[in-house]
Amino acid sequence: MELSVVVPCYNEDESVEELHRRVTAACKDSGVKTYEIVLVNDGSSDGTLAKMKAMVEADPHLVIVDLSRNHGHQLALTAGLAHAQGDHILIMDADLQDPPELLPDMLARAHDGIDVVYGERVKREGETWFKLVMAKLFYKTLSYMSDVEIPENVGDFRLISRRVLDELLAMPERQRFIRGMIAWVGFKQEAFPYERKARFAGTTKYPFWKLVHFAFDAISSFSIRPLRIAIPFAFSAAVLAGGLGIYAILAYFLGGTASGWASLATIITFFSALQLICIGLIGEYIGRTYIQVKGRPLFIVRKVFRGSEAG
Repeated sequence: MELSVVVPCYNEDESVEELHRRVTAACKDSGVKTYEIVLVNDGSSDGTLAKMKAMVEADPHLVIVDLSRNHGHQLALTAGLAHAQGDHILIMDADLQDPPELLPDMLARAHDGIDVVYGERVKREGETWFKLVMAKLFYKTLSYMSDVEIPENVGDFRLISRRVLDELLAMPERQRFIRGMIAWVGFKQEAFPYERKARFAGTTKYPFWKLVHFAFDAISSFSIRPLRIAIPFAFSAAVLAGGLGIYAILAYFLGGTASGWASLATIITFFSALQLICIGLIGEYIGRTYIQVKGRPLFIVRKVFRGSEAG
C-alpha cells in the first residue's frame, strides 16, 4: 500500500460525503497506484456512521474504524493510524479546513526524502480574533514550556512516512499530543505553508474549555516545567518572610509595634493560593501517572468495515 489517509470523525454527517469525494480525488491526482482512506467514527451520535457504511459498500479503497464510544480526537486519530497500511500517511481533520488537494505537492516533498511534511498555517479563514489570539498564546506558552521544539501555527495536518508512524505507535502514553509526539520522533521534517480554510459545515468540536484542557495536555506531555513553578515561589516567599521578620524585630527594639495586619492577611492568602496551585499541579501529574500505569487499551474498536476489493 503506497498511501493511507487517516481522518477522525465525530458528528460529521454534514461533511463526511464531501470529505470522501475530495480526498478520493486528491488520492487519484497524487499518482499513487494503491491507496486507502481510513475514516474513524469516534462514537458519533448523528448519521455519520450510516453514511460511512453506505460509502464503504461502493468504494473498495475505504476503511471504516468504528470505535465503541467517543474517545476524543487524539485517541481516535491513534486508532486510525493503527489501522493504516500505507508507506506514507496523510493525517487531516474531517472539517475540510485543511485542503486534501495539497496532497500531491506534499507527497512530492516526501518522495524527496522528507519524513514529515507538516502543514504550517499562514492564514486562518473563518476564525474569530479571540481564537486567533488564544492560538498564538497557546503556541508561545507551549514553546516556552516544552522540552521539544514544536513549530507554531501547526496542527495535525501532515504527511508522515511509515518509519515515523511505527515509532509513533510504539509510544504507549494515554495523554496524547500527536503533533508534539511526531516532532519528538525526529527524522527529516519540513514545513509546508498553506492557507487554512473556513469549516465546510457544522460547528467546531473544540469549545473554549476543551481547548484549554487540550493545551494543558500538550504542555504536561512534554515538560515537567510546570512542576518547577514552586521553586521561584518558594524563594520569593522566603525573601518576603525574612524581610517581614527583620522589620518585626527592629520595630520591637525601637519601641514600636509591627503594623499591617491587613497586608499580612493578604500575603498569607496569596501564598496559600500559590501552595494550592502547586499541589494541584503535582496532583495532575500524579493522576496522569495513575491512569497510565493501569495499562488499559488506548481505544476499543467495535468493528472495522473494509471495501470488498480494497487495494
